Amino acid sequence: MTSPFRYTEPIPPKAATGRAAQVYEQLAEDFGIGDAAPFVALSSAPELLAPAWALLRESLIAGAGTRTGKELAAVGVSRANRCPFCADAHTMLLHATGDHALAERLAHGKPPENEEHARVLAWGEATRTPGSPDVSALPFPAAHTPGYVGTALSFHFINRIVSSLVTENLLPGNAQRFRVVRSLGGRSLGRTVRRNIAPGASLALLDEDTTGPGPGPSWAAGATVGPAYTALRTATTAGAGLLTEADRTLVQETVGAWDGTHPPLARRDLPDREDRPGARLALLAALAPYRIADEDVAAWKKPPYTDHCLVHLIAWGAFTAVDRIERALPLHIHEETA
Repeated sequence: MTSPFRYTEPIPPKAATGRAAQVYEQLAEDFGIGDAAPFVALSSAPELLAPAWALLRESLIAGAGTRTGKELAAVGVSRANRCPFCADAHTMLLHATGDHALAERLAHGKPPENEEHARVLAWGEATRTPGSPDVSALPFPAAHTPGYVGTALSFHFINRIVSSLVTENLLPGNAQRFRVVRSLGGRSLGRTVRRNIAPGASLALLDEDTTGPGPGPSWAAGATVGPAYTALRTATTAGAGLLTEADRTLVQETVGAWDGTHPPLARRDLPDREDRPGARLALLAALAPYRIADEDVAAWKKPPYTDHCLVHLIAWGAFTAVDRIERALPLHIHEETA
């Protein structure tokens, strides 16, 4: 069977040990899919896998707000990032919440009939654009901000990991195009999705030195989403060490000036594949991961670099974009962790 993974050979759940095995166990229990490809793709680096899972669990699954609303936010983010894998997956999960008509409208490219649902979907899409005025009017109660914002930021990261390291087809042969497959797939997860999941269980999987002593972002104050977000931000910084200082600066300055648009195919300021392959990969992961080509990876992934290194480089590039989006949110006065 053709592997759904690009450029790496991840650790499958059955072969996992230690922290990776613990993450897979929680995935199966709380998400209903123990071998979810976005997380398997990170398994070469358990120190990234655990906080990526924690952020999704503590926001989408256990965070404040309705599961339907947060699934809509996830779909909106995934559409904005041109990640068909995640957009299809979370459209299908709306069948699991019991919102069958809503799921099918989205699957056919139609807007939600419910005005509140439409606003949440549009808000999710708008979060890709740093500083967009369309994210300032919250389409959910302020008390649900940690759940919704955490979900959006989680998917800005996961979309980039998937588009970089996983093929775009959710199911073999794009079987999710068929209504009966979408419906049955979603309904099979209904019992898990509709359970009340207590927050906090994933935090035990995190390294103590990654959550930091500070309060984290103020939009997540008092919620378990905050430590999970801080842990992922800290864990991804390791990837920066794979680049020269000049390449790190180039990536950070380019993403810092990014306005959320999708770069043109013939982007002239993209680093040369032969001269600066690491900077090129990191920038593509941040701004257009769906454009990463075999040649881009081959130019950089040479000994001593391994799957572990590639996952870290992609994750750093991805989170550089997440950080740009998060810092521009007009929801808080940003608080740095110590």
